[in-house]
Amino acid sequence: MTVSNGEIWLANLNPVKRSNEIGKTRPVLVFQNDIFNHSDYPTTIILPLSTHLVDDAEPIRYRIVKQDDLLEDSDIVITQIRSIDNSRFIKKLTSLSQQQMQEIKKLFYEII
Repeated sequence: MTVSNGEIWLANLNPVKRSNEIGKTRPVLVFQNDIFNHSDYPTTIILPLSTHLVDDAEPIRYRIVKQDDLLEDSDIVITQIRSIDNSRFIKKLTSLSQQQMQEIKKLFYEII
């Protein structure tokens, strides 16, 4: 299974090591570039999504509306960036536009 930058996938994030890490099976945004995504590299950098919405939370969150197989409005939690093993991906849900990805990258660079 090949993932691509800007796609949202359902992924199993368990187990987590600490209580402040996002776990469970949940949607994640593929944030890693496609050079690594389309190679044999065994892990992928992702940003998890949460349906616990927090208004006016930029730059640490970015709101997206439900679309395709993403069934609820969600916040991308930019501060929870992590790398996961590729075997954790379950199903592709949707893809974001290039404009949305540019906005998310801009927010990411505000917090680093």
